[in-house]
Amino acid sequence: MAAASKTNPSQPRHSRDVTQWDLETDVAIVGFGGAGGCAAIEAADAGSEVRIFELASASGGSTALSSAEIYMGGGGGTRVQRASGFEDSTEDMFQFMMACAGPQADEAKIRNYCERSVEHFEWLVDIGVPFKDSFLDERAIMCLTDDGLLFTGNEKAYPFSTLAKPCPRGHNLYVEGDNGGPLFMKIVTENVDKRDNIHVHYESRALTLIVDDSDEVVGLVVRENQRELNVRARGGVILCAGGFVMNREMVAKHAPKLTQGTEPIGNPGDTGSGIQMGMAVGGAAINMHEGFISLPFYPPASMTYGIAVNDKGQRFINEDVYHGRLGDFVLRQPSERIYLILSVEHYADYEQVSYLGAPVAGTGETVAELEQELGLRGGVLAHTLATYNEDCAAGEDTLFHKAPQWLQALEPPLVALDLTPGRGAFVPHFTLGGLDTLPTGEVVDEQRRPIPGLYAAGRTACGVVRRAEGYASGMSVGDATFTGRLAGQQAARRGG
Repeated sequence: MAAASKTNPSQPRHSRDVTQWDLETDVAIVGFGGAGGCAAIEAADAGSEVRIFELASASGGSTALSSAEIYMGGGGGTRVQRASGFEDSTEDMFQFMMACAGPQADEAKIRNYCERSVEHFEWLVDIGVPFKDSFLDERAIMCLTDDGLLFTGNEKAYPFSTLAKPCPRGHNLYVEGDNGGPLFMKIVTENVDKRDNIHVHYESRALTLIVDDSDEVVGLVVRENQRELNVRARGGVILCAGGFVMNREMVAKHAPKLTQGTEPIGNPGDTGSGIQMGMAVGGAAINMHEGFISLPFYPPASMTYGIAVNDKGQRFINEDVYHGRLGDFVLRQPSERIYLILSVEHYADYEQVSYLGAPVAGTGETVAELEQELGLRGGVLAHTLATYNEDCAAGEDTLFHKAPQWLQALEPPLVALDLTPGRGAFVPHFTLGGLDTLPTGEVVDEQRRPIPGLYAAGRTACGVVRRAEGYASGMSVGDATFTGRLAGQQAARRGG
C-alpha cells in the first residue's frame, strides 16, 4: 500500500509507483447513484466482479434527491404511453431531443438513446421499477399523483411543437408525492445487494486514477478508514461521481452564468472530482459552460396566462414553455429587473402551491399605476398589454406564439411578481458539462480517441442533455441510468 500523500484527482498515480494492490476487481465504479447502480448491475450480469466506491454512507446520489421522472419513448411508445393512448415515433423523439440540445447536440448519442428507449423502459421494469398505466393531463413540474406519464418539457411549446409531434415522455414511478427518487434508488440498491459479484464500499472517497506506462487506466486510489488503497481494475474504471455544482470555484470558472442561481441542486459529492480525474488522464471536458437553471413559475398552471417582461416592459418569450427554458431566457435579458404580470384571477392560489417564492413587486388598479410602482417608463407596459390582449382576442400570439389555450386577456387589477434572480425567487440549478464520451460510455480525448480503461456516465459525462433552454424533466435520470448501463456493459466486455 502506498503511504498517504497529497493525492488529488488532477494528478494520476502511475502503476510503477504502486508497490501493492490492496484490492482487485474487474470493474471499479465511482459513485452509487442512478448511473453507478445501473452500471454495476449490467457489469455484474455480464459476469464481471464489480466494486462500487461511494463517498456517502448509503447509496442514492443526486438521483435519490430527484423526483426521478425518466424521459422515455419512441418505438411506437412504451407500455405506459400506449396504454394512455399515445403512439410515439422514434423520429419525433429524436427530432425533439436534437432541437433541445441545439448546436451542442451529439447526434449519435441522441439517436442511440431514442432508438433504445423502449428497451431501457423494459429493462427498468424487469429490475422492479413500477409504472402505472395512466396519464396526468395537467401542467405540472412534477407528478404528485401516482400517474405514470406526463408532459415534462417544451414538447407542446413553440418552436418545438413545429418540429416534432408533441408526445408526453416523462415517466413517473408508481408512487404518490415527490418520492420517486428514493423509491428508484431503493429498487436499484436492492438489485445491487442481491448480486454476489457486486461489492459496495461506503464512506470510501475516490482520490485519483492509476495509469500504466501506456496511459491506460488500470485502477483507482481510494481512501477508506483513513488509509489510501490501490484498487486494480482489470476491465476499467467507470466514473459516476456526479457533476460539479457543489464546487463553487469550478462553477465560477466554467459556468459563471449559474452563479446567478440561488439553490444548487445535487448532493454534497457533486464536486467535479470525477471530471477532474478524467481530465487528468487526457479526457476531454465539454459543454462545461452550460447548466440547468430554472424559474419554477408554475404551479399553479394559471400562472401560464401571465406574461414575462423585462424592465423595458417588453415580452421576450412564450410563457407556455417549461420552467427551465424561462430561467435560461431570463439570464439572457440585458435587464435589471424581470417581472411576471398577472391578473388577480390568474394569481389565484400562488401563495399556497407555488415553488417559486417570487415576491410581489407591484400591484395596480390600472396599468398606469402598475407601471409607476415598477418604475417603468409610462406607456411601455400599456403598449405591450394592448398588443397582447389584441392577440388574445384573435386567438393567436403573433409575437411569441404562445399556444392558444393559454391566451387570456390581462385586465386590471394586475399583479407583478419579481422574477429577477437574487431578489427572492427560487432559482435552482445544476451543471450539464462533463467528460466527452462515446455513446457506449468510453471517455475520449480532444481528438475523440478513447482513453483505454476509462468510462463515465451520469452528470460526470456530458450526455444527451446540453442546455437549460431545451431541458425536460426526466432527461437527467433517463440519461444517467441509460449511460450507466452502457458503460457497465462495455467495461465488462473489456474485462472479459
